[in-house]
Amino acid sequence: MMKLKTICILSAIICVSISATCHAGATMVNGTEFSNSVEVRGTRLQLSGAALLKYMFLIEAYTGALYLPEKTDGPNALDDISKHLVLEYRVALSSDDFAKATMEKIKGSVSKEAFERLLPKIKSLNRLYKDVQPKDRYALTYLPGVGTQLTLNAEPLGTIEGSEFARAVFAIWIGENPIDKTFRDRLLGKSK
Repeated sequence: MMKLKTICILSAIICVSISATCHAGATMVNGTEFSNSVEVRGTRLQLSGAALLKYMFLIEAYTGALYLPEKTDGPNALDDISKHLVLEYRVALSSDDFAKATMEKIKGSVSKEAFERLLPKIKSLNRLYKDVQPKDRYALTYLPGVGTQLTLNAEPLGTIEGSEFARAVFAIWIGENPIDKTFRDRLLGKSK
């Protein structure tokens, strides 16, 4: 089983590629289909961008798609607005891999004080993770005033409250210090 931690540590040599085509309300990314819009508790979100993350130029790790309110641009994606991130895995990963990577990426992207404040919520999220197999889909959905919900294959696993937490967890993929900058830019619709 490939370790997610290894993927994060070696992000400097990760390349991102995309082969996207649009058809009938959907976008295909290297064989993975993502809807061009989703509705979350009555809120319609539009596809901002989608991409494939490759490990060491050869191993396809996962595809991802980010959904934001219409007319939201990249710099505002981490604001206190609704957002939905879907990741479809191409490799098997353990819940421990997700927990370790989440802890490391958040710790590396927020201040020491913020990390200490967020630690109980990070631990709560880490307890929700399950092992994944190829084709499994994790999704993170943030709604202001509700929190960040984690789902696996559309099954809710739990919700963590707070906009500060949402900002920190989504920053793993779309923040200033993401897993991969090209992947982030493609999710934010900045590059094709």
